[in-house]
Amino acid sequence: MKSPALIVNKMAATLVVLAAAASAQPDRRATIDVDSYKIQATLDPAQQTVSAKALVTFTPLDDRMSTVTFELNNALNLNGVTDGTGQTLQTTRGNQDFSVRVNFPQPLAKGTPATLTFDYSGRLGGTEESPVYGINFAAIKADHAYLMYPARWFPVSGYTTDRYQMELTVSAPAGFKVISSGLELPGQGGTLFRSTQPGFYGSLALVKGTAKRISAEGVMTEIWFEADRQGVAQAIGEETAKQMNFFTGIYGVPPQKNLTLVESGEGAPNGYSAPGILFLSPAGIGKQPSQRLLSNQITRQWFGNLISPVNRNHIWIVNGMARYAEIMYQEHLNGPSALESEIHDLYVDALTVTDAPVRQAARYDDYSPEFFAVTGSKGAATYNMLRWIIGDPAFQKTLKSVMDQYTNKPISTDDFRKVAEAAGGQNLQGFFIQWLESTGAPEFKMDYTIYRTQKGFRVMGKITQDLDTFRMPVELRIETEGNPEDKRVDVVGPTTDFSVDTFGKPRKVTIDPNGRMLRLSPAMRVAVAIRRGEQFVEISEYNEALREYQKALEVMRTSSLAHYRVGEVFFLQGNYQSAVNEFREALNGDNEPKWTEVWSHINMGKIFDVTQQRERAVNEYTLAIRTKDNTQGAQEEAAKYRQTPYQRKDTN
Repeated sequence: MKSPALIVNKMAATLVVLAAAASAQPDRRATIDVDSYKIQATLDPAQQTVSAKALVTFTPLDDRMSTVTFELNNALNLNGVTDGTGQTLQTTRGNQDFSVRVNFPQPLAKGTPATLTFDYSGRLGGTEESPVYGINFAAIKADHAYLMYPARWFPVSGYTTDRYQMELTVSAPAGFKVISSGLELPGQGGTLFRSTQPGFYGSLALVKGTAKRISAEGVMTEIWFEADRQGVAQAIGEETAKQMNFFTGIYGVPPQKNLTLVESGEGAPNGYSAPGILFLSPAGIGKQPSQRLLSNQITRQWFGNLISPVNRNHIWIVNGMARYAEIMYQEHLNGPSALESEIHDLYVDALTVTDAPVRQAARYDDYSPEFFAVTGSKGAATYNMLRWIIGDPAFQKTLKSVMDQYTNKPISTDDFRKVAEAAGGQNLQGFFIQWLESTGAPEFKMDYTIYRTQKGFRVMGKITQDLDTFRMPVELRIETEGNPEDKRVDVVGPTTDFSVDTFGKPRKVTIDPNGRMLRLSPAMRVAVAIRRGEQFVEISEYNEALREYQKALEVMRTSSLAHYRVGEVFFLQGNYQSAVNEFREALNGDNEPKWTEVWSHINMGKIFDVTQQRERAVNEYTLAIRTKDNTQGAQEEAAKYRQTPYQRKDTN
């Protein structure tokens, strides 16, 4: 369920994984293959600095290359780059795309390994511009530090796609412990970590004190949280163990059974998954375990770390499964009945972006709402529909076979499709083209006539929709005087005829009764417009939000949620009369969702308090309490302000 209160600002919005981003990188064909890194880094928490030398071994993929490009955080000063002979090379930096172009005096030979040594240093205090705008992936503080792979704190090529081996030696002052991925070995001049398989290594943390080790269900979780968040460590450790066991049953043997959980910092993403490590921000840790956040990040130990996309246009395989893992775990906890609302919200988010297909995801900014709507939500929607088409056993077989065949390897959409076809025993090319290489979604209409036959009844009709290339099985439910009867109909093109025989007299025919299909309808158009408006509110673009909410009201004038959201925007803008009008319209609407009633009363009470109408305010808080609806702590909120008047914060 979406929160009833979207009173957030731009800074708060950056704390979520769906934060706005910039500097998207076009998905060009790789020109080099990075084989390995050998990094020696020194971290100085007192000065908030890092200094490092990174020896990079790579193989040119094109003939006669004279320039190679890496990405490096703009806050880091490049002291020099030398080749394998020790010769200093000419470099050019691009601040807009945080790139480092290295020029060679002689062209490189295709297929012949070459080496570069980068010498660099700089301050990473957490306030510098991040390669992912608005999200902080690196910060060195006086008492702790975290440097994650997306920060590009070491020279990166083929971000999230080019797997590599790494030897990382980290030097830090006495009293600090270094945490990173790989085998921890004795090293000269610091702590040495060595990878065992190609992957995405290099994320690290400096911590102090002693870890809390939680043993549960055969899993040992090591937790490094700040003192004021130690209280939730036990619960998070136990939840991590439960989920590790659940997802092991889904995907197969994990790359690492026991995980280390590290607190990052304010402004960091709620969660980030490195090999064997989960970085959780204070907001991500919260006051109790976030099952969805853990499901998403734990799944990335398999999808993302164990297997990875061949390029950014195939990243739906990773992000879609991480998002779908949230739903699978909720289904595991609450049963199949929990799927309906989960899938509805998923499909709404998937339809908020329709200007490019999933297979062109590289055009979207990394970590942006659009990026995750396309690769995460629509990717997860594709997984859900695939699961229905091929069936649960074949779907489970597909996921495990993908792991068996592509562990420590890149995977493409066609690779995944072939595994699913083998598991399901059917050609799925049209399905993958429809949902991953095309945009839009069908909107079904149906006409039918009921005839009596010698053996019962026959329903004859046609299904129409507006996508000319569409082909997919669609479920029909015929409700009769007896038990309802379900039938699959292959919908092909704009018009498809169907005929269904039943024993009992049909009363009603419903298309896609279980909501399995990603499709449009008047109700879905309303939900999508409202979700787009909510996204604009999250970044304080109120006029754009109002335009989206108005689109929803044009489709369904009685939508309580749309009126509530409009009232919320007016409230934020201080337009109190218009806000009250919209909250009243919400109360007079369809009452969906139910919480719009209690929160409309609370917000009107606040408005009457602000406008010095205390008696009317108390009446609204009382009406809110009478609903007995405690969504998002509504009862406590109403009781609080019935006792003490709401005070508007001073604004400039």
